[in-house]
Amino acid sequence: MAMIAVAKLGFFPTPPPTYSKHIRFRTYSSSITNKTTEQGIIKFNEHENRLIDALIGVQGRGRSAPPQQLQEVERAVQVLEELKGVSDPTYSDLIQGRWRLMFTTRPGTASPIQRTFVGVDNFSVFQEIFLQTDDPRVSNIVKFSDAVGELKVEAVASIKDGKRILFRFDRAAFAFKFLPFKVPYPVPFKLLGDEAKGWLDTTYLSDSGNIRISRGNKGTTFVLQKEIEPRQELLSAISTGYGVTQAIDKLISATRNEDEEPQLLEGEWKMIWSSQMETDSWLENAANGLMGSQIVKRDGQLRFLVDIVLGLRFSMSGTYQKVEPKKYQVKMDDAAIVAGSFGLPIEMLSKFNMELKYADDKLRITTGYNNIVFVHLRVQSS
Repeated sequence: MAMIAVAKLGFFPTPPPTYSKHIRFRTYSSSITNKTTEQGIIKFNEHENRLIDALIGVQGRGRSAPPQQLQEVERAVQVLEELKGVSDPTYSDLIQGRWRLMFTTRPGTASPIQRTFVGVDNFSVFQEIFLQTDDPRVSNIVKFSDAVGELKVEAVASIKDGKRILFRFDRAAFAFKFLPFKVPYPVPFKLLGDEAKGWLDTTYLSDSGNIRISRGNKGTTFVLQKEIEPRQELLSAISTGYGVTQAIDKLISATRNEDEEPQLLEGEWKMIWSSQMETDSWLENAANGLMGSQIVKRDGQLRFLVDIVLGLRFSMSGTYQKVEPKKYQVKMDDAAIVAGSFGLPIEMLSKFNMELKYADDKLRITTGYNNIVFVHLRVQSS
């Protein structure tokens, strides 16, 4: 495994390369959002909420996102940087501790060292900052899983001023859960010279200590959080493959007592997770919504779309009808293999009930065919 994630948080001079209109969320957007967790109260102000809303659905911490969504993130970051937050953040106790990396921009240039960083999108990435000690350090951490362990790359650090931290990497090691000792990662930091040095500016630190925006040597932007809200926790679990059902339960539980009924909103919704693996029948999977996207129309029309290969797509149209609060009857009966404006009809029929467990303008949790749990992400509004 390559030396992962040192550059991901801007520690080397040249970091690696890697929906539509702004939406306010019914559940989480307000002037102040307070969510109770096991750790206490998570607080986000209005402008921080806009950044979090913009980040919902960004894949690979910024590697995969539509340009328009990246612009939303950049605008939200700029607003917070203009507000500045905590003054002289490097001297504040709030900067201390472990931060989860939520987003990073990806400059187009990368050194040969950084090109060795592979597979990091499948793991959680953190940064630890401890400056008010006898041995001040900034560390990058890739957490493989709770069962496996993590890789930690450490740098000796110093405060240049109220905004900038200077650092120099000097050690790295794996901490595996199944071993009682750490395994050093053999990186020749002394031979790297200036490549092992750098600086990190904190351009925004929230008054709550939950959000930090930093910029590295080459201007790469990083958004980090100490606490994440339930939607972010679910998307993080889906990306790593661990704890998805628990994250779903937590999100549903957080909104269970709300008076407002979730709605089946129109637009294109991409399936990003289901509780059942796909069956051997590809057509059956597509017809029952176990893959691809759903296009929901306001007039009760529903369409499933699945990309096949070389421009071929599976398309199946039908209808949905609300029968109870949060519950819909779905009937899909018009299927075809489509290539451009041409289609080859297929005789198929799929009927099932769908129940909304959670829904906002970007994320939706439902039970559908055979009581399978689905998580959909809205990629385009109608």
